[in-house]
Order: sequence, then structure tokens, then C-alpha cells
Amino acid sequence: MSRIIVAIDGYSSCGKSSTARLVAERLNYRYIDTGAMYRAVTLYFLQNHVSLNNPREVADALEKTDIEFRSTREGKNETFLNGLNVEEEIRKLYVADQVSEVAAIGEVRKAMVRQQQRMGRKKGFVLDGRDIGTVVFPDAELKIFMNADPLVRARRRQQELIEKGELANLDEILENIRKRDIIDTTREESPLRQAPDAYVLDTTYMTLDEQVERVVLLADMIMSRQPSE
Repeated sequence: MSRIIVAIDGYSSCGKSSTARLVAERLNYRYIDTGAMYRAVTLYFLQNHVSLNNPREVADALEKTDIEFRSTREGKNETFLNGLNVEEEIRKLYVADQVSEVAAIGEVRKAMVRQQQRMGRKKGFVLDGRDIGTVVFPDAELKIFMNADPLVRARRRQQELIEKGELANLDEILENIRKRDIIDTTREESPLRQAPDAYVLDTTYMTLDEQVERVVLLADMIMSRQPSE
């Protein structure tokens, strides 16, 4: 069967990254964690005290920001920023608290979109983010739009942090999620929105396995309709 691009968009903490990663494994595709790219840029900006309101500082910082994904021996994708493994650091709450503001900057999004399009130029990729099916790959063969109840998303995020040894207040996480939702859906550059041809997946009452199975079934259905390579 012909290979396709699977674009998974949606709100934060809906299970996009976990689902996309496992779908890629099931399909034997490569996975690109676009959210990690924006988190890595945010980490660099925070570490180097880049003013988000200064276009020159932002442009200079982007020139010095090199992001790549490397696979571990266990087959896990990890994020590297300028040669350093930042996978754990970019998942911390202080980075999550700022990532939507950084991602809303036009020059940041344009730089990341260019990188993502280069990475996914060939078929056989699964990408997740906020604008994959609307901006990065509007011609993707399969588009998924994920959502879930904000409180459920906050609880999932809290559990992730606890498993990493980081304590976080549920109310603070919920506030962070609501803040990110507003920024993501109202920004001028590539706002979060559902593509007209996307399949909607409400994950409020779905397990991760159920999410993965649904996407894989859709991918198999679409691939079976594609002309043979």
C-alpha cells in the first residue's frame, strides 16, 4: 500500500503526542513531535532571556536554535537542542507555561513550519501539533482533530508530571491549559482550528489504546484506497 502523511491536531493534553508516537510505531512510520520543537525553542528563549517583543532578538535566537530528533537504543524519539538532550526539561511546567506565547510569534511558527515540511517531505510520517492539517500539510491524506474535557486533560497532565517526579497543583495545571487554549485558538499566525476534512476524536472517555486503534483503522482504510506505488 502507498504511504501517507497522518496529521494529528488538537488541544494540549488530549493525548496527541502519545497517540501519534504509537500510531507511527504501528504503521512503521517516522514520528515528528512538532510540539517538542516549540517547547525546545521556548526553552532556548527562556535560558537566553530573549524578549518576545523584540523582533531582532527573536530572529537572532532562531538563527542559533538547532532542533533535531534522535532515536535511543530503545527506539524512543528524543529532542535535542543545539546538540543537548532536552527531552525531560522541555516537559516541565515552567516551559509549558510559556510555550503558547512563543508559538504565537509569527517568525517562530514560520521557522518551525519550514523545518517540519523539510522533515516530512517524503510520505510515511505521523506529525502532531496545532496546525499540521491546516498549514504544515494541508494535503495530508489523513487528518485527525483531538479534543477532551479540560479537567480530564488537566488530570492527565498532572499524572504525567507525577510520574516524572514533579509535583504540580491541579488548579494551576487547569489554568495553564485554559490559558493555552485561548492563546492557541486566537493567535493571528496559524491558530488552532479543525480542518474541514479532519476526523474528530473526543478522547475524554477513551483510553490511549482506543485512540491509537481508531487512528490506525482510519489510516489503513485510507491507504487501501491509495494507488499502488
